[in-house]
Amino acid sequence: MENRIQTIESTKNRRIKIGIIPGHFATNHSHVNYYVDMTSIKTSHKMAREAASELAASFATTHIDTIICLEGTEMLGAFLAESLAEHGINSGADIAVVTPELNMNNQMIFRDNTQKKIWGKQVLLLISSASTGKSIVRAVDCLQYYNGSLAAIGSIFSAIKESHGIPVNAIFYADDLPKYDSYSSTECPMCRVGQKVDALINSFGYSKI
Repeated sequence: MENRIQTIESTKNRRIKIGIIPGHFATNHSHVNYYVDMTSIKTSHKMAREAASELAASFATTHIDTIICLEGTEMLGAFLAESLAEHGINSGADIAVVTPELNMNNQMIFRDNTQKKIWGKQVLLLISSASTGKSIVRAVDCLQYYNGSLAAIGSIFSAIKESHGIPVNAIFYADDLPKYDSYSSTECPMCRVGQKVDALINSFGYSKI
């Protein structure tokens, strides 16, 4: 499968790259025809810094108190907080960077010691990939429970342009991939013609079947 990987460069900054592998992949919410590999942006401090700088430009006029990091975006979130605190409306601000915990029911929660970073705060939700928007919906439900206000949404890759009336600002969009498609598991045309699922994928990576 790895020999099919293609590299996609950001149209705004050629130093920011993702890998894509064509095929038939299953997520928790959908079936997609590409696995989008964002490992370098999540793990390379140089690329994470470049990506954070690009994302920060989208939020220059948005007041942010806290960044909630999902799907392994903590390093990106830290650089994003640094970039936001250096420029624009957040210049000089101290921006918190937090990650929710998942309880036994797979619900996002914040412990008592971190709830103060959410309660009454303007929050930027940072996610690695938004293919259907369901992960964003779950995160917003959590945010509302802790009385936080969703101010902005950032993503490395997104197949949707908005959620809850707020634009999803991403470095890569579905339009950047050749004919990217996402389907519900019951309506997947690849399943209908008997095409084998190549791998199960989530924010950690993929597992071949």
